[in-house]
Amino acid sequence: MFCTLNTHKVDMDKLLGGQIGLEDFIFAHVKGQRKEVEVFKSEDALGLTITDNGAGYAFIKRIKEGSVIDHIHLISVGDMIEAINGQSLLGCRHYEVARLLKELPRGRTFTLKLTEPRKAFDMISQRSAGGHPGSGPQLGTGRGTLRLRSRGPATVEDL
Repeated sequence: MFCTLNTHKVDMDKLLGGQIGLEDFIFAHVKGQRKEVEVFKSEDALGLTITDNGAGYAFIKRIKEGSVIDHIHLISVGDMIEAINGQSLLGCRHYEVARLLKELPRGRTFTLKLTEPRKAFDMISQRSAGGHPGSGPQLGTGRGTLRLRSRGPATVEDL
């Protein structure tokens, strides 16, 4: 779906652009769960900022606090917008998607078809102050091989 630079988290401010250094890490975010959400447009502004990856996928970049979309907990930053009311948006730029959302009539319900990025690295966090793993999932000694698969979850294999 999209790539981020130097972070495994879905951070739309770190989307891969034209500038890549030799020390940079690229993290690919692949398609996860699909979801279909009905939204009642009670205000003219939904409270979304939309971006795209230049390859035909539009994403939710930001959600304004207290907005119509902020009250719908199924919608998250990083979700790819596939369709509005059954109209496919694949191949559209972010400004085309924003225009379609803006043109939707106020006081009506519409359907968003979204795909969220797969959350494969949610168990990773910073080390605790003492350098010992916290009470979260145990990741082992740190000596292992991370296997990324095109199908199925990432796994860590001991050396």
